[in-house]
Amino acid sequence: MTRTYFGTDGIRGTVGQPPITPDFVLRLAHAVGRVLRRTEAHPTVLIGKDTRISGYMLESALESGFNSAGVDVVLLGPVPTPAVAYLTRAQRASLGVVISASHNPFADNGIKFFSAQGTKLSDEWELAVEATLAEDPVWVDSAGLGKTRRLDDAAGRYIEFCKSTCSHLFSLKGLKVVVDGANGAAYNIAPDVFHELGAEVVRIGCSPDGLNINHNVGATHPQALVEAVKQHGADYGVALDGDADRLQMVDASGRLFNGDELLYLIASDRIARDIDVPGVVGTLMTNKAVEMAFRNKGVKFVRAKVGDRYVLEELERNGWVLGGEGSGHILVLDRHTTGDGLVSALQVLHACVDSGKTMAQLLSEVTLFPQTLINVRLKPGQDWRSNTRLADETRAVEAELGDSGRVLIRPSGTEPLLRVMVEASDAQQSRSFAERLVDAVKSQVQV
Repeated sequence: MTRTYFGTDGIRGTVGQPPITPDFVLRLAHAVGRVLRRTEAHPTVLIGKDTRISGYMLESALESGFNSAGVDVVLLGPVPTPAVAYLTRAQRASLGVVISASHNPFADNGIKFFSAQGTKLSDEWELAVEATLAEDPVWVDSAGLGKTRRLDDAAGRYIEFCKSTCSHLFSLKGLKVVVDGANGAAYNIAPDVFHELGAEVVRIGCSPDGLNINHNVGATHPQALVEAVKQHGADYGVALDGDADRLQMVDASGRLFNGDELLYLIASDRIARDIDVPGVVGTLMTNKAVEMAFRNKGVKFVRAKVGDRYVLEELERNGWVLGGEGSGHILVLDRHTTGDGLVSALQVLHACVDSGKTMAQLLSEVTLFPQTLINVRLKPGQDWRSNTRLADETRAVEAELGDSGRVLIRPSGTEPLLRVMVEASDAQQSRSFAERLVDAVKSQVQV
């Protein structure tokens, strides 16, 4: 099931989705286990989690639900989401399960599933689970109960996988790298990846306590990384989010590079090495300057809906391997089956080391259009589309921008937020137009 359920306390949640409570999670795992056993006599499921405190509770509930359906469980402990995708394939498991709310605050949590191939699951599979979830549970007898064990070296195996995505000649010796683990799932993995490749590593955001995941650190709060790179005189900074599938990077000058720029850097490096890049997938939020730069190189560029799931679907539809979002979800499908912050960071550093150029030099062809993004909190289920003033103001702003910018207004997929984005050639204009639209939102929407 590729969707994620949020809200451990039953207060915060995605509209239309049930809250994450232990009894629901137990029933969900039991239903998934029953679906697995329809095609496999003795399924095995891997369970990984991030560092938020509710992970202990939900891990136990998942374990009990699977065991009660006759499914064996392998516990991975705190590991990144992409580590679960990799280890599910490597261990020949039937399914991979991640307990994480990614970049959300610690009070939220969610469940995500990977197929045996480390990929998203089909809609048909989701529907089968939902139908089974609505039925009464069918507990197996004592002799048929599943067993649980722990994979002690899950972190080490994933570290080796990350390193294997680069050339065996690739080295970071002589470089100082600040690694921000967001106090999340990669806190004890990300620093070791860069250290084992030869870098001198400075750690920040690598001391989780169950409550501080994503708090003022990580890819969603990159200022901590900017300041640390400057303070330590580092060559690079790498910031991940709570489950380490999202990436932001900083160079020696303290300049921050977002996912749009990093995606372009990875693609243009391949082009420079005569590797065919027929097309790249971005999203509705991808900066217009990146789209123009790709087209100048003769590379097709397609926009998907916001969300790495939609980027992946578009890549599969076109048979391409590179895609991503400005938030830092980057897909490199000839290296991994899912978005991976560590693998993407290594692709960027590989390009810099091999070319002898900085990130800024490799991105000299791209000057991002100023973007202003303002989030407006809504009441869950609030109908913002009926806001006539917002509709009128949007048309007026688009007319004033013409071809020199664009407007995008969309709801968050995981929180009761309306995201208002304006892109323009002038930063002040971008800000003023965005604030004008936000005022229109607030005029008719209860916040």
